[in-house]
Amino acid sequence: MWQDYILSAGNLLFIIALVPSLISKDKPSLITSISTALILCVFSVAYVTMSLWLAAVVTAGAALAWTVLAIQKHRLR
Repeated sequence: MWQDYILSAGNLLFIIALVPSLISKDKPSLITSISTALILCVFSVAYVTMSLWLAAVVTAGAALAWTVLAIQKHRLR
């Protein structure tokens, strides 16, 4: 399905856009990082139910990146 490729590409771009936040000292708020990670996990499960396997994996990667940001923010406290 072409939708799998579009959703995967979009989420991959989101992951790339997060790289500066992942490596800088400035982090998004903890609640933003946690809520975004949880929502992306739900999206990933939804993609699996539609057999959009690539989108599910890439979206799980985006959720992981937001989880890393949450952990980094928590450690800064």
